Amino acid sequence: MTNELKEFLNYLKFQRNYSDETIVSYQYDIEKFYRFINHEAILLEDVDTDIIRNFLSVELMNNISRSSCQRRVASLRHFYEYLTEEKIVKKNPFQFISAPKKEKKYPDVLFKEQIEILFEANKKRNDDLALRDQAILELLYASGLRASELVNLSISNVDINNRVIRVFGKERKERMVPFSKDAQMYLRKYLKESRPVLLSKNLGGQTENHLFLNSLGKKLTSRGLEYILKQIELKCALPFELHPHTLRHSFATHLVEGGADLRLIQELLGHVNINTTSIYTHITDEGVKKDYMKSHPRAKKH
Repeated sequence: MTNELKEFLNYLKFQRNYSDETIVSYQYDIEKFYRFINHEAILLEDVDTDIIRNFLSVELMNNISRSSCQRRVASLRHFYEYLTEEKIVKKNPFQFISAPKKEKKYPDVLFKEQIEILFEANKKRNDDLALRDQAILELLYASGLRASELVNLSISNVDINNRVIRVFGKERKERMVPFSKDAQMYLRKYLKESRPVLLSKNLGGQTENHLFLNSLGKKLTSRGLEYILKQIELKCALPFELHPHTLRHSFATHLVEGGADLRLIQELLGHVNINTTSIYTHITDEGVKKDYMKSHPRAKKH
């Protein structure tokens, strides 16, 4: 890692308060660009629009998604902004670069009936981790938390009696999110019956304040959460795939279908831009169209 990149990542962490996951993404994108220009024997200050276009073309030819290319451009634009402010380079060649437009892709969402199937199937489990997993499922769907937000919750962040969570989202922005009575019930049971058992398995002897623990009694990670959901999928023989974002998207979509105000959903999800939240109105619009085409006797007639 170059000194410039190391200093930039420190700047993101200590001055901009970016999350560790966001910083890792920045590092990955920038190091990939470094490898490209090093292979072409090009210095940072000599990068121009033609070189950037070549880089993006190579990415697309290697089946890198347009969405990932957009993220690369955003990361590198920010990196070069920092380099120009620090007078390491004279100009930002990414300033007027527009990345390839994203494919129109809507997030995966579970139907309400599938949510019920999921919850009921998991309730039938009798293994040692079933209660923890049920609490996770209920809370994810009831609150719409990101994976990183859920795994970083501490016990003190959760007001079980009043059914509200204090969440620190991207860039450590704080918001208060309510949750359901079912989530309240399973959280209480988990904290009373399951969590102490998990904590006793922590051989390091450290007292973990985090709400959700892994099978060894230590802090849960985002990757660990993905693994847990995949295990639930297998243990319950579910006919659909589970991912933390699937439950977040389902939470938001079902709120839209229930008539919730888009600004409220934006606040609950922790979106900075209302346009990010508006994707869920398009999801429900698409669902209405599909149901109409499937159900109306004259919908397919010319």
